[in-house]
Amino acid sequence: MGAATPIAYVRSRPAERRRPPVSARGPFAWLRQNLFSTPFNAVLTIVAMMALAWLVPPVIRFLLIDAVWVGADREACLAGPDGREVGACWPFVRERIFYFIYGSYPLGERWRVDLFFALFAFGAGWLLWLEAPRRTLGAAYFFVVLPIASFILLSGWPAVGLARVDTALWGGLLVTVVVAAVGIVLSLPLGIVLALGRRSKMPIVKFFSVAFIEFVRGVPLITVLFMASVMLPLFVPPAWSPDKLMRALVGVTVFSAAYMAEVVRAGLAAIPRGQFEAAQALGLSYGRMMRLIVLPQALRITIPNIVNSTVALFKDTTLVFFVGIFDFLRTIEVARADPKWATPVTSATGYAFAALFYFVCCWSMSLYARRLERRLSAGQGR
Repeated sequence: MGAATPIAYVRSRPAERRRPPVSARGPFAWLRQNLFSTPFNAVLTIVAMMALAWLVPPVIRFLLIDAVWVGADREACLAGPDGREVGACWPFVRERIFYFIYGSYPLGERWRVDLFFALFAFGAGWLLWLEAPRRTLGAAYFFVVLPIASFILLSGWPAVGLARVDTALWGGLLVTVVVAAVGIVLSLPLGIVLALGRRSKMPIVKFFSVAFIEFVRGVPLITVLFMASVMLPLFVPPAWSPDKLMRALVGVTVFSAAYMAEVVRAGLAAIPRGQFEAAQALGLSYGRMMRLIVLPQALRITIPNIVNSTVALFKDTTLVFFVGIFDFLRTIEVARADPKWATPVTSATGYAFAALFYFVCCWSMSLYARRLERRLSAGQGR
């Protein structure tokens, strides 16, 4: 019997590398998995593409292709001799941009508004940068130092050489940022207090919390603003009567806090009862249990709802013009009535500029919230 032929079961050299099939990786696979995974999704994708093809080209033509970029008055933005209509009148925005930012704030004092914007951007960036050093110090700066410095800068303090500037002269982007920032910063802690009060076992605390939340949520924001503007001065001495802006800040904060309370209460309801029992078994007090265990989990769960309320509040700041405050949108409303720029496209240009501004701000908040949610959800199996 001859010698047996050796059989090798281990490959002596690596197999040739092959590209993955097109159906499993690449742009075609992404389209198939996300846009055309089912017949219904395919129909929705086609309908959405048709809608975009119908809406986007006219918008691009108006904002960019047919837009007027240079001009000194309305003549540049009128239809041409051939009757061809022009697009957006951007010279109007360029000429009135400072009014959109500062409103009627005195010209020689606008450096104070610029400094406020710089301080606010620095504080917000320090607080929201997740990898920033000394974030505790950044929180102290944002919540303590910045409000005091901003009040002195914008309102003035003759003792340090800053002339008084009445809030009736504030306007534009300045008012929008102030109202939105105060409403967002104060509504969350007030909402947490109201949510805890609604879940309290003390009847009086629970009754007042429920009554406040349901009453405020049961009326429109415009009603709350009118009540704050008309009724708030009735509860304080005439010498202490707040100005219009302060009344609007109170109304916006109260309204947003009521909605934020329900958002936080939903997060508290989603926490398993075992978390409360475990904290009590460790001997933690009610305050430490909420601060260290319950509230961090509840707020993490409700990040999408908190962001939704924040975005809604930022857009709702436009309603303050009903009580005589010139916010960003109101300055555009006033500027578009200027006879110097009276054209058929002036109003559309102003509103388009406002829409782009609000979209960029709200989209940025949503992007940051999604990033924060992904980071807090790491290791949670989500």
